Amino acid sequence: MSEIVPSLLSADFSILAEEVARMEEAGAKRLHLDVMDGHFVPNLSFGNPVVKSLRNKSDLHFEVHLMVQNPADRIDEFLKAGADTLIFHVEADGDDIELIKRIKTGGAEAGISVKPGTPLSSISNLISEIDLLLVMTVEPGFGGQEMIKSALQKVNEVKRMNGTEHLLVEVDGGINLETVREAAEVGTDLIVSGSTIFHSSDPSEMFKTLSRKADLDNNGH
Repeated sequence: MSEIVPSLLSADFSILAEEVARMEEAGAKRLHLDVMDGHFVPNLSFGNPVVKSLRNKSDLHFEVHLMVQNPADRIDEFLKAGADTLIFHVEADGDDIELIKRIKTGGAEAGISVKPGTPLSSISNLISEIDLLLVMTVEPGFGGQEMIKSALQKVNEVKRMNGTEHLLVEVDGGINLETVREAAEVGTDLIVSGSTIFHSSDPSEMFKTLSRKADLDNNGH
C-alpha cells in the first residue's frame, strides 16, 4: 500500500501548526517540507525556524526536501531543527557520498531527489547508500503543476534493481484524485500531495480519499 505524505508548501502558512495537527488527526504519518533557496529553484519557501517550531508541536516523521544549490551549507541547521529525513538533489552542488554521510552521522535518514529529466543511471552508485529516493514528477519549485507521467517509469526501474529492498521510493508532483492511482500502481511507497489536499474545501477528508485511492489492496474505493 502506498502512503500519502502531505506537503506543507500548499498549507495555510498563517495556521501551519493547526494544519499539521489536522493532518495527524486524519492519519498522516509523515510530512513533506519543501525548502527552496531562490537559486536552485526560482521560488523561496521557508527555513529551519519553521521546521524547528513545528517540531515542538508534532511527532510526525519530518522529511525535509532541500531544493537548494548548496545542500552542504544547510544540512546541519535542518538536522538541529529536527528533520527525520533529509533529501537533497543529485543535480545540486557537492559530493553526494559526503552529503549522505553527514546526514546519517547527524542521526537522520538520507534521501536523494532526481528531477524528471535526470536518469537513474546518474545515481546508481548511491542507491545502496540512501534510505529514500524521491522521484520528481514535475519540475521542482512550484506547486499545482501537471504530472509528467513518464517520470513514473523510474519507480518501476528502481524497484527492479537488485539491492533496493531497503529503499523507500517516493514521488512528488501533480498528484490528484486521478494520478494518485497511477503512482500507486507502479509500486511507489510514498506519494506526496500538496495543493490537492490543502486547496480542497476539506483537507482532512481529501487526505483520507487520496489514501483510499492509493490502497490498491482495497481497490482504491
